[in-house]
Amino acid sequence: MINEIFMPALSSTMTEGKIVSWLKAPGDKVEKGETVVVVESDKADMDVESFYAGYLATIIVPAGETAPVGAAIALIAETEAEITTAQQQGTTQPKAASVSSAKEAASSSAKVAVEAPVITSDNGAGSKNGRIIASPRARKLAKDLKVDLATLRGSGPHGRIVAEDVEAAAGKIATPAPTPAVPPTPTAPAIATATQPLRPTPLASVAAVAGQQVPLTTLQNAVVRNMLTSLEAPTYHVGYTITTDNLDALYKQIKSKGVTMTVLLAKAVAVTLQKHPLLNASYVNQSINYPASINVALAVAMEDGGLITPVLQNADKQDIYTLSRTWKDLVDRARTKQLQPEEYSTGTFTVSNLGMFGVDRFEAILPPGTGAILAIGASLPAVVANEDGMLGVKRQMKVNITCDHRIIYGAHAAAFLKDLAQLIETNPQSLTL
Repeated sequence: MINEIFMPALSSTMTEGKIVSWLKAPGDKVEKGETVVVVESDKADMDVESFYAGYLATIIVPAGETAPVGAAIALIAETEAEITTAQQQGTTQPKAASVSSAKEAASSSAKVAVEAPVITSDNGAGSKNGRIIASPRARKLAKDLKVDLATLRGSGPHGRIVAEDVEAAAGKIATPAPTPAVPPTPTAPAIATATQPLRPTPLASVAAVAGQQVPLTTLQNAVVRNMLTSLEAPTYHVGYTITTDNLDALYKQIKSKGVTMTVLLAKAVAVTLQKHPLLNASYVNQSINYPASINVALAVAMEDGGLITPVLQNADKQDIYTLSRTWKDLVDRARTKQLQPEEYSTGTFTVSNLGMFGVDRFEAILPPGTGAILAIGASLPAVVANEDGMLGVKRQMKVNITCDHRIIYGAHAAAFLKDLAQLIETNPQSLTL
């Protein structure tokens, strides 16, 4: 019998996937449940495991190419005698079906099991429940260099085995030269610090590709599709100025415990959303969908291009220190594209911050499937008059909310911003309780 491996749907927004690497070569024996290929979805790299035992007869979609969800990407022969037949079948197999037919095939035939990278145990070993956790490049190097991954201890996030671990085990890495000291990058004060852990592509990298036409990555193409979908919703913007002196003072007190301004702002938003469930809702099929939880998504620019929104789930119910540890974990795994779909696609309200660049105000585009997104500018000193008419200097930040006018009206947005400002200005200490 000859079985097909299909391009799996790794997220609700995925329409096609890119083959990162094949972990098996044609002719290799494949065990049921064994990882055979790594696929790049719109937000993460995921292992694809075979539902069948046999031999990888032919690869229809090679590494580096893309295929729509549900399209056949390889054939597995049950016996060695069937490999030649499978190879002949593979030469006549279309490399990509239409997206619509591929989706139908994916929903009607489950030919592969997809499993996201598993978080390892606290001892840092690169395995869990007998499964070795390693990057695609590490697996390929281990195969080429004849290194047994089971004997290695991973140095990557959550103990994941990375390429450097394999090279070190094979004696391929020389003692690294001392890294030259890099002067610290000046940061904007207060709110503008520690609010975006991943930086956009450096200008030096942009200069290196000047004059070239560079194709979009899978992640960047996903952003394009989402933004076009977003523009179909009727939106409007409401701005507000918030004094941050008390929030800044609180941040100075607790930042040594690992708390970031990102988490403080996310927590403040989540607590305020408890009073304004409509701002946490979304428009679905001529109805208002009220989620069961408050999940704050935080827009983050990836170093290699694109945008991802790691989600702090149940942000209103988690204490500030737990949220900070969770956020650090999400950022670490976002860098290596190890986030599971529910960790970047379940946001009910989004926060986008450009304050670290000194931007004082901007308008954000509403993400699909949500009702509002809050754009946060830098906290900057401003001369203001108090109620007695006396002038003084206070730190203030401008925020701007984008809302779906089908369900959220201007008064709703204004009331939310007023309560958010009151919390930040008068009682930020409650965020640590």
